Amino acid sequence: MSKPINGTMLQLFEWYMPADATHWKRTAARAKGLHDAGITAVWLPPAYKAAGGVEDVGYGVYDTYDLGEFDQKDTVPTKYGTKDEYLAAIRALQEAGVQVLADIVLNHRMGADGTEWVEAREVNPENRNEMVSEAEKIETYTVFTFPGRHDKYSDFHWDASCFDGVDWDASSQKKRIFEFVGKYWSKDVDSEFGNYDYLMGANVDFDNPKVLEELYRWGEWYLDTTNVDGFRLDALKHIDNQFYENWLTNLRQKSGKELFTVGEYWTGDVNILLKYLDIVHDSLRLFDVPLHFNFFNASTSGDQYDMRTIFDGSLVQQRPMDAVTFVGNHDTQPGQALQSWIEGWFRPLAYAMILLRQDGYPCVFFGDMYGIKHDNIDPVGEKLERMLKIRQENAYGAQHDYLDDPHLIGWTREGDEDHPDGLAVLLTNGGEGEKTMYVGEKYAGRTFRASFTDRETVVGEDGNAVFSVDGGNVEVYLPE
Repeated sequence: MSKPINGTMLQLFEWYMPADATHWKRTAARAKGLHDAGITAVWLPPAYKAAGGVEDVGYGVYDTYDLGEFDQKDTVPTKYGTKDEYLAAIRALQEAGVQVLADIVLNHRMGADGTEWVEAREVNPENRNEMVSEAEKIETYTVFTFPGRHDKYSDFHWDASCFDGVDWDASSQKKRIFEFVGKYWSKDVDSEFGNYDYLMGANVDFDNPKVLEELYRWGEWYLDTTNVDGFRLDALKHIDNQFYENWLTNLRQKSGKELFTVGEYWTGDVNILLKYLDIVHDSLRLFDVPLHFNFFNASTSGDQYDMRTIFDGSLVQQRPMDAVTFVGNHDTQPGQALQSWIEGWFRPLAYAMILLRQDGYPCVFFGDMYGIKHDNIDPVGEKLERMLKIRQENAYGAQHDYLDDPHLIGWTREGDEDHPDGLAVLLTNGGEGEKTMYVGEKYAGRTFRASFTDRETVVGEDGNAVFSVDGGNVEVYLPE
């Protein structure tokens, strides 16, 4: 019987990857190597045809039934490849023992096939509940007939009745936010800007029964077609907060699969995340955005940041079983709207804090594994690779925290029955330092050796040892 191991997710894409339609092939080729590196699940990018065709990262959703199969938007493959290559990549990952999470983007549609005239009113972008114009006829890109697909898989066509607002009037060439007359923003969304239902493109109306029926039908088709193991859900703060609980319940009942799901609700306020989790009855987990911001603030503050507070206000502190922790992603990388790129010196420290502690389900970013050529950003490298293996082999058992110094913090893990060799971690945002930490009396007399330097220390009869670390660095000690 194999030993239970810690789960580790990898976001297997970044924004500026080359649009060469070969990513699914590369993914299939990487499958075994990912498993061997300690990755147990991957989050793949949106796989369906988007408005920008082969250049589109996938969030400008056009046709969710086109997984790189039809000649639409001047291309058959998506940015990442063809449908057959996508399905082959999923199979290769699963055969290698790696679960696959599909990126699901259902909030909006873009790249319409035609326009129509709709009665609408302009809203105040800073308070979407406030109308700033009388009703007027505008020309909207809301007709989606998918002529290249010829109704294969679904004959559902989208029109203005399927949406509740847009941000473009083609007749006047005005870029404004318009709410359609007779439609209303969903009340069960984030309250930023008064109501944050509208995000971009043609905003899907989740109050329309025929739309809901189609999204349920599509979900069943997608799961049956791809056989993915779960989902990453985009833009939760903009979608009626009951939709995904119901959508997931339906798919779980129909498939009999667990369908692990993590959602993106972009806020630094942990109380908003906790409220959302309660509303959806813990049917999914959430990315720990507040912890990411703590990491970002720490990385840009140097030794002025109080490391004792690094987990304060985080989801992993408040609700560890529901937290997917991360250092960065495609939205936080340089050049993106949510840019909050954690500085290079701090990234190994942040990864130690999500990979080697007992709480949270960590998600590693593609850019940290492979680098971001577009911005000349190197991968984190050997320290990350080593910590991934240490997570699989040593990060188990009782945890003892030493989050007791403004600059120098650490923790130890004692190991468990299946993984008897534990670890000790020490990191600092200040100068070189040392700390006495308890690893367990069972290690008395044993040497703990540093993973990244030539340091070593011997455990006393009381189970304590003195560990040290270089300034602005992290060190991980393992028993010999």
